Amino acid sequence: MSKVTTLGQFIIERQADFPYAKGELSRLLRDIGIASKIVNREVNKAGLVDILGETGGTNVQGEKVKKLDIYANEQFISALKSGGECCMIASEENEELIYIDSEISSEAKYIVAIDPLDGSSNIDVNVSVGTIFSVYRRRSTDVPVSPDDVLQPGIRQVAAGYVIYGSSTMLVYTTGCGVNGFTLDPSIGEFCLSHPDLKMPESGTIYSVNEGYYVHFPEGVKKYIKYCQVEDAASNRPYTSRYVGSAVADIHRSLIKGGIFIYPSSAHVPSGKLRLLYEANPLSFIVEQAGGRASDGYGRIMELKATAIHQRTPVFIGSSAMVKKAEEFMLRYSPRNQLDESLSGLTAG
Repeated sequence: MSKVTTLGQFIIERQADFPYAKGELSRLLRDIGIASKIVNREVNKAGLVDILGETGGTNVQGEKVKKLDIYANEQFISALKSGGECCMIASEENEELIYIDSEISSEAKYIVAIDPLDGSSNIDVNVSVGTIFSVYRRRSTDVPVSPDDVLQPGIRQVAAGYVIYGSSTMLVYTTGCGVNGFTLDPSIGEFCLSHPDLKMPESGTIYSVNEGYYVHFPEGVKKYIKYCQVEDAASNRPYTSRYVGSAVADIHRSLIKGGIFIYPSSAHVPSGKLRLLYEANPLSFIVEQAGGRASDGYGRIMELKATAIHQRTPVFIGSSAMVKKAEEFMLRYSPRNQLDESLSGLTAG
């Protein structure tokens, strides 16, 4: 019988990778794991209680807020506050930063940026949703924690992960030493190591993009989509189109099977749709650690300068060969210096 390694055991075993942390990061990751199990329980029984549907309000993004979004947000905030290792939270559901000023968190060293429930538009139709999180070390020491502590480039992340609530529930995370996946065993209530040292295939045969917005995409994205659709036996084309509408689900598929996920800028979202701090950066960190590539179409996402909590960015994330090819199309047909002008023209049209 093979040994079963739980998430808690694995985190403790890997604590030596962070001698400076003295256990704080390990405890923080366990807090996130516990909150995700609580959210998973509610996701699984959402159809049985009055938790589906919209609250009637909108979040800071201008998106209609689902009841389960609010529940998930509250659970993660509560877990991070009570854990004592987090001093500030940036959440998709909150316009402002959440400062944690309590006795147990007086010496907390970490900031968490989180999308509590990614893909929430899928909740009512029982399609996979997820949680995305990113962890940074606090930079300030002798002064109160400030927005500058969270507005760091993605290369300074110390941990990132996502939870996908699907046919099975998985937590996938990295601390910069590879990527590992854990599947929740409902019989014991524990995440168990199921996908050690995940490696993304260098290429794949699946592209994931919302083609409903095709006419509004930059020319480089249009050309790349056509490239994916043209038959070429040497490169296993045509590729298959798959789009869930939940970044976690689409990128998780690419991580396991190979592929590319694209959410570009367009006339509707000139800056892209995914948020840099709590969606694009953590997903990029995971994908890069698994051997993939994450770009805004022209350069590395994790090197982008963060200037606002809810800043957005275009994303081209997935197997390295596929992302590189998409970048070639962007550079050739939608040079960065011409992109704003072309998007403005589409908007005016």
